[in-house]
Amino acid sequence: MRLASFALAAILSGLTLAGPAWAADPCADYVPQPRPQNVGRDVVGQELDTIVEQGHMLFAVYEDYAPYSWQEAGQPRGVDIDIARLIAEDLGVEARFKFVAAGENLEADLLTNVWKGGVIGGRVSNVMMRIPYDSTFACRVEQVVFTGQYAAESIAIAYTSAAYPDDKPVPAYFRFDTVAVENDSISDFYLSSFAGGQLRQKVQRFATMAQAMQAMAEGKTNAAMGPLGQLEFGLTKDGGIHQPPLAGFAVSTWTLGVAVNFRYRPLSYAVDDAVNAALSDGRIAQIYQSYGLSFQPPER
Repeated sequence: MRLASFALAAILSGLTLAGPAWAADPCADYVPQPRPQNVGRDVVGQELDTIVEQGHMLFAVYEDYAPYSWQEAGQPRGVDIDIARLIAEDLGVEARFKFVAAGENLEADLLTNVWKGGVIGGRVSNVMMRIPYDSTFACRVEQVVFTGQYAAESIAIAYTSAAYPDDKPVPAYFRFDTVAVENDSISDFYLSSFAGGQLRQKVQRFATMAQAMQAMAEGKTNAAMGPLGQLEFGLTKDGGIHQPPLAGFAVSTWTLGVAVNFRYRPLSYAVDDAVNAALSDGRIAQIYQSYGLSFQPPER
């Protein structure tokens, strides 16, 4: 899906290949943005008291994004769905879901789903799930509170045991062996640029990571590279996964959280408290495990 190619890469691609670009103060070059004016309550979200009174809250989740959020027989499923329900339960309300397509970049997703709304059907969600956190990006988008960091994600390599019975593959192997990636993802960017582009001809691109893993399962490619959770979810018994050192890949791990409209700080605090409690007692780790995934704690 386009989340990997645009929303996430919008934050990480500048750091991925060129090395860290950290400044002592990530907001040192920040220029304040104009705040939205004369926007109605139906557009900008709702106060915590209103949410509790109405008995439900709306979560924006990415569509067709297994194992995190998708619909099966009309029912929402996935890690992010279960974490959203956990948050809503802590607030004493029902979780409802709005499945959204990823936009051109993360700023567009946040504008449409968190703080302003679309041109048509302008209602925004109370909370948006699976938002990659970066302090510099957070400075640029002041209309959003980035909170509730609930997990981390990282890049890994899946492989078929038949192709690699002894040594597990590292990027240099893909000068000769095929590797599947999601098109325009950070894994695609990395491999296409590795060693001056020497791997480019062996990179097989697919519309989604699920399709890439299916191609590997069918023997059409020897390996696949992408987010660990998606690799684990698509892995068959004939394959394996490992996370070797990735030379020149400065941001191969990132933190995930939620986004809330900046006007509704009490809601953001309540969401953060719910996430912290669920991290502390292991409920979020159990959700990951229930989908057969490794839980990677967030850097908080």
